Formats: sequence, structure tokens, C-alpha cells
Amino acid sequence: MATQHSRSAARLMMAPAVILLLGWMLVPLTMTLWFSFRRYLPLRGGDLGWAGWDNYARFLSSSAFWPSVQATLMIVGGVLVITIVFGVLLALLLDQPIWGQGIVRVLVIAPFFVMPTVSALVWKNMFMDPVNGLLAHTWEAVGLVPVEWLSQASLQSIILIVSWQWLPFATLILLTAVQSLDSEQLEAAEMDGAPALQRFWFIVLPHLSRAITVVILIQTIFLLAIFAEIFVTTQGSFGTRTLTYLIYQRVLESQNVGLGSAGGVYAIILANIVALFLMRIVGKNLDS
Repeated sequence: MATQHSRSAARLMMAPAVILLLGWMLVPLTMTLWFSFRRYLPLRGGDLGWAGWDNYARFLSSSAFWPSVQATLMIVGGVLVITIVFGVLLALLLDQPIWGQGIVRVLVIAPFFVMPTVSALVWKNMFMDPVNGLLAHTWEAVGLVPVEWLSQASLQSIILIVSWQWLPFATLILLTAVQSLDSEQLEAAEMDGAPALQRFWFIVLPHLSRAITVVILIQTIFLLAIFAEIFVTTQGSFGTRTLTYLIYQRVLESQNVGLGSAGGVYAIILANIVALFLMRIVGKNLDS
């Protein structure tokens, strides 16, 4: 049992790390709040004084604000649906004794280790290019007109690219959950005459609910800040400008740090609202 002396020593040793972590979080947040109330234009006069709530009002009344929020939520929702549905199917497939199982698992997991910018470039140039892309040649081979994916189906293309990256993560988590399932339950249900669909619906899927919850929570946190794929492929055009990309445009392209900082505060508020919703609604599965 730890004594009072050992507990005090532990707190003393942990204090520098805790202070460093608090500073790591609080300093950028404080600076963002400070700049959000300033009229700060680095290339057009620098700090022009106190702006009050003007930056918040301008960012919220911008015609690009609500479409960017909508695009963000659509990308998050689309990626979650694709990765969870196909993640469950792949997890069940990889759990079966198939030839070359180790190689198949490595191939399925491999996209997760590719940098977002690299995967976006590969999809843009090798698959979705309307002239030389693999999909264009496939369309032409069956007598169809090639689709200009990044302009005609821009949001769907972004969702597809991001899903390709995150599907291995969902598959890994769900495969671990599938392998922890008691096989005797499935064998007993099979002996009782339950078809495969019913065994999946009443035994496998409830067993995967906690793993699915973990996937939703972790992916949502990262997907709310999606940026690289949009920067590389569409530059925010054709309805793919997310809230993160809008903030980037205000800060770096428009050189309006105050306005971009106000957008950053809105992004933090949105992320906390989504996180609170997930923890209260979806996260209940973790407590059960």
C-alpha cells in the first residue's frame, strides 16, 4: 500500500509533465481566443486594435459558414457509415480460415499507414483522373462516358478517399472484437437451427456494439479536422469546403488571423457539441 510519503513523491514527479501538458493545451487556446477579438491582418497593417465580437459575427454571417458545417458533417457521417458497414464485413471475412490469411490481413491494413496527402494524390492521379485514371478507362471499356469525379461527384469522392484510409482502422478494432466472441454460442445457435443472418443479427452484432462505439468515437474526433485530402484534391471547391478548410482560407489566404481565430473557436465549440452528443448517446454502450 502506498504511504503518504510515496504518494507525495509521485505527485511531485508527475507535476512537470502535468504542467507541460496543460501549457501545451492552454497556450494555443488562449492565443486563439485573444486573436479572435483582435483585428489582426499581418500583411495589411498588422494588429489594428480591438475588434470585439465583430470577427464572430462576420464569420457566422458568412455565406460559406453553414455550407462548410454541412460539408463537414456529411463527410463525417458518410465515412462512418462506409467504414463501419464494410469494417464489419471485412472483420467477419478475415476471421475465417482462408488461404494466405496473413497476406490478406496485411493488404487490408496497409492503407492505414499511408499518409493522407499521399493517398489523396494517388486517388486523384491514378484513379479519378478523367483522362488517364483507372476509373476513366474502366468507364470507357464498358461504353460509358468517364466521370469527372472531383468536380461532378466531389463530396462522394472525398468520402471514398477518406473511407479508404480509415477502413483498416475500423476493421482492426472489429476483427479483435469478432475474435473474442465465444464460438460455443454460435455453435449452439447453429445446432438449434438458427440461420446465418439470425446468428449475425442476434449474437454477433450485439457483441460488436462496444467496438463499433469505439470506432465511432475515435474516427469522429479525427474526421472533424479533415484537411489534407481536400487541400490536395479539390482545394475546397465543388461543395467540399469543410469548416477546417474555411478557417485555413481565412487565416492564410485572406491573411485575416482575427477572423480565422473566431472560426477556430466555432470549430472547437462544434467539436465539443458532437463529442458531448456521442458520449451521452453512443458512449452509453461503453458503460453497459
